[in-house]
Amino acid sequence: MFSNDNPPSPPTQPLPSPSTFDTTTPPSQETDCPFCHISLTYPPYPPSSPPPPDSLSPTLTHPHPSTHLILSTPLLIAFLDIMPLSVGHLLLCPRAHRPKLTDVTPAESAELGKYLRILSTAVSRATGIKDWNVVQNNGAAAAQVVPHCHFHVIPRPELRDKRNERFTSTMFGRGQRDELDEEEGEKLAGEIREMVRVVVRDDEEREGRGKL
Repeated sequence: MFSNDNPPSPPTQPLPSPSTFDTTTPPSQETDCPFCHISLTYPPYPPSSPPPPDSLSPTLTHPHPSTHLILSTPLLIAFLDIMPLSVGHLLLCPRAHRPKLTDVTPAESAELGKYLRILSTAVSRATGIKDWNVVQNNGAAAAQVVPHCHFHVIPRPELRDKRNERFTSTMFGRGQRDELDEEEGEKLAGEIREMVRVVVRDDEEREGRGKL
């Protein structure tokens, strides 16, 4: 079930298993997986009706890095990469802890496919960048840094953009990446969430007309 309640209060209880996610149980500050910490901090909400920005404060994941949330469904979570390769670089992952793509359930796989298209559309509209990469790595040898299955949606600016000159060398973990600016991240996350809302509602309207 979706919930529009505010996110949980600061951690006071032990970390529950990601497979038994409970929106009423605060996350543990000691969780080893930063993506699980994010999943346990932000309850699901309907993508077509995101909650007010003040209930999605990036600092709720303290002492872990700030989280600029994009999407939070019962099965999935999406947020801006804290070391982006380009403006709008975001991560989409299962809410439950799944180390590799082969660990993802059929239901999660279906949701990932659905929302990769929605997020790609939303990011393209929010940033104005018409080309992008979808990247997914499995295992350390394949440059997977966090052992929690995730997809990168990475806008590709035109080559004349100086930031893009380092793109190829940093795509798979090589080269220097800049940290996401807090204020810019919060603003951009809000813009992408709004575009997600628009895309989801457009999809719902089209599906409704198709059933008439």
